[in-house]
Amino acid sequence: MTLLLLVPLAGLILLLALPSRWARGLALFTTAIHGLIALDHLRRFQPDASQQGFAFLERQPWIPSFGAQYLVGVDGYSLLLVVMTSLVTLVALVASTSIVERLKEYYAAMLVLLVAMTGVFVALDLLLYFLFWELTLIPMYLIIAVWGGTNRAYASMKFLIYTNLGSVLMLIGILALRLEGGTFDYFELLRQPGGEWIFWAFLAGFAVKVPMVPVHTWLPDAHTEAPTAGSVILAGVLLKMGLYGLTRFAIPLAPPSAQVLMWLSMASVAAILYGGLVCLMQSDWKRLIAYSSVSHMGFCTLGLFVMTRDGIVGSMLQQINHAVTTGLLFLIVGAIYDRTHTREIAHFSGTLRSMPRLALLFLIAILGSMGMPPLNGFVGEFTILRGVASVSTAWAVATVLGIALGAAYLLWLYQRTMLGEPREKLADLNATEMLAMVPLAVLTVLLGVVPGPIFRLLEPVANGVLKGLGR
Repeated sequence: MTLLLLVPLAGLILLLALPSRWARGLALFTTAIHGLIALDHLRRFQPDASQQGFAFLERQPWIPSFGAQYLVGVDGYSLLLVVMTSLVTLVALVASTSIVERLKEYYAAMLVLLVAMTGVFVALDLLLYFLFWELTLIPMYLIIAVWGGTNRAYASMKFLIYTNLGSVLMLIGILALRLEGGTFDYFELLRQPGGEWIFWAFLAGFAVKVPMVPVHTWLPDAHTEAPTAGSVILAGVLLKMGLYGLTRFAIPLAPPSAQVLMWLSMASVAAILYGGLVCLMQSDWKRLIAYSSVSHMGFCTLGLFVMTRDGIVGSMLQQINHAVTTGLLFLIVGAIYDRTHTREIAHFSGTLRSMPRLALLFLIAILGSMGMPPLNGFVGEFTILRGVASVSTAWAVATVLGIALGAAYLLWLYQRTMLGEPREKLADLNATEMLAMVPLAVLTVLLGVVPGPIFRLLEPVANGVLKGLGR
């Protein structure tokens, strides 16, 4: 586990010491090594029943007088998120060819972000977890503020204010658990969960990051103004940090009542429908995809809050699926923007004729995102729907309506931009762009056709969450 943190840190130190011309190659090499280590952990993963299904645990004293320690480890859920983090970061770096200024600073920010995101998913001491959580904010803020679009100052500041305010409230919940339990140790705190008000403190921080309606308004601005790589990481990893926090810490360590879960489920249904309807009104290609994340994250939170095994497994699986398909969608928008310098949907028509490779990858991403069998989105949404239907038929019907809205705005987007008479001839995807996009397209298919190994990793985690709540 420690290697996963030290490798990008070592790459960062070396990058700062070398000339800027080495920055891109070194960042790519470092992230690739990080990914190989993560895949090796996935190959060797054997959950330990005596440690709540975790493996690769490392424990060392850190601040003994404060009850904090260096405690890291993974279960099937967090290990998949670590692997996903490596893949998404590598893809984002490959797609960063449009960055031509302050190269050393840009790639340094990306490596800091890789260290922090990995730390969030492996830390099992709550103070250590909070340290990594906060560390993700600064590099992402800089990526948007320095290398973003025209309104980058506004979008980056809004991102920082929203997420930092949520973090402060989450810290209050962490400190409250420390006062009640006398430790930051995740395993010790599981044995003596805190009161429900602590759940609300956690929810304040995690809901902003997901983001849940109504604290979602920073997301479209951040996505729209971020460079392509920033949008890919934001959608692929940072949003999942909020869902991971709810699943790993908020619900097990401060269990909410059934009534609270019911209201949160209803809010998730509202987010699914709201996100879909707002997408139908968008004229900006990138902003439409950004708002689609609000709807897709609503599926994930609904699956979690209904507290059924299928719902929780579907939620975790759909987080991986969303990272793959939405990351691919943002890469496609970035490639289009690099050629036309506009994201207005009305500007495009007949792009398929001059960019057939992009059109094919775009179709795969759209079909996966809208849940078309046998692609990845179908498996995740169907599993969530099974879990929701066992609790409420009305919520299941509303969820199906949300899926229909997703199909409507995504197919509408494809029709407007890819079909019809071409307005201009554009160069098709080059080798570097294909290198970034094709792995995500392949995963979109593989995760739908062969989801069994993922289910085997996630089902014990869902069972553990339910067992801890006495269900």
